[in-house]
Amino acid sequence: MSHIRVAPELHLIYNPATGIIAEEREDVVEYSLDGVSTQLDELDKIVTDMMNQLEPKSPLLSMFPGRENASYNAGIVTNVFYGAIIGFIIAFLFLILLKVSGILKLGVM
Repeated sequence: MSHIRVAPELHLIYNPATGIIAEEREDVVEYSLDGVSTQLDELDKIVTDMMNQLEPKSPLLSMFPGRENASYNAGIVTNVFYGAIIGFIIAFLFLILLKVSGILKLGVM
């Protein structure tokens, strides 16, 4: 916690975070949490990046500029590819079913 010494001869300190002027005491241990605060800020950036991974149009932490829609476009291309493959397989099985049932007559005279 950072504080400002208002009157060192009177042992008065000012806490800018709370706006309180208090007496400086010898029995109180002061510890600076500035290092912990910077680590928490880094962890907050990482958590925000992990949450942004769930949305395909949001920018990621280590992404180059201008590639915000890369995951979205890759998802569309992948789904179109898998849809075409599954469609071809279903059409092939349908043709085999028609051939076996005798509805479709393919052959040479």
